[in-house]
Amino acid sequence: MRFKSATWCVTDSAENHTVRKTDFIRAAAVVILAIAAGACCAQNFPSRPVRFVLSYGAPGGTPDIIARMLGAKLTDKWGRQVVIDPRPGGGGIMAAEIVASAAADGYTIFLVSPSHLINGALHARLSYDPLKSFAAVTQVADVPNILSIHPSVAARSVRELIALAKAKPGSLAYGSAGTGSSQHLSGELFKKMAGVDIVHIPYKVATAAVIDLIAGRIQIAFASNSSLPHIRAGRLAGLAVTSARRSSALPDLPTIAESGVPGYEASGWYGVLVPARTPGAIVAKLHDDIAQVLREPEIRTQLAANTIEVAVSATPGDFTAFLVKESAKWSVLVKESGARVD
Repeated sequence: MRFKSATWCVTDSAENHTVRKTDFIRAAAVVILAIAAGACCAQNFPSRPVRFVLSYGAPGGTPDIIARMLGAKLTDKWGRQVVIDPRPGGGGIMAAEIVASAAADGYTIFLVSPSHLINGALHARLSYDPLKSFAAVTQVADVPNILSIHPSVAARSVRELIALAKAKPGSLAYGSAGTGSSQHLSGELFKKMAGVDIVHIPYKVATAAVIDLIAGRIQIAFASNSSLPHIRAGRLAGLAVTSARRSSALPDLPTIAESGVPGYEASGWYGVLVPARTPGAIVAKLHDDIAQVLREPEIRTQLAANTIEVAVSATPGDFTAFLVKESAKWSVLVKESGARVD
């Protein structure tokens, strides 16, 4: 009985080995065919218009500027229209839901900022995962926020603003593009690190916050480039940038870190995602074509004039790693700041 049992085991193992080998060959064939199909699709991509979804699409805002410049250049390169599709709402959640559920064929691309990752920390339940539901293509830009104040505020430096805020706790209000936006958390980090009590006023878009800042209804904004023309015209006073380094567009404007809050850094950035499971060959083509467009001196100059600095990931994998790191960073900041969705 022992001999027969052993013989049966050997035979079964051989048969299983044969089955496993056959399954492996079939699986390998499927993978090879999928790769070949993806490469074929990438060669013909795009063959119809491409939709470029934005979370925030107010005219003149940073996402609008980036998307329209990049979209126009890609339209010229591809000979296919890139249709800008602003989908504001829910702090970027509506746009993310649209892209996450779109066909994974490269014809829906998504411009995101830190708020896309911040939403994952702010909301206990989302219909998508900010990382897993998307495939990373490339970062496209670095954009520092600008600590701006109304000229009536009795401060002309970050140190003077901190002193004023400490002397009158709760009397100064700052606006942002909404709860969970990079402008909001730039302000929350400033409150924490500078030890001041300033009140957050969320708006639906950054430009609305700037409008109220100009009108004097709020006193401070950690604004995007939408505040730049007003700073240059003297309607607002720019005190510092939130980035670790000075902006090439505003070289005379110091960083918050060098202005009395050592270690402060809360930069904004923008990048392109597509739905998860988009073929790797198409993701690679999107990356390479976007990178090529952003290397053009003309678009670099145009973006720099709006305090937008081109920043392209070396590969889609590099951008994936960047997103993972950023997600962890913003999650910690959300928790420490006590930020909540209204």
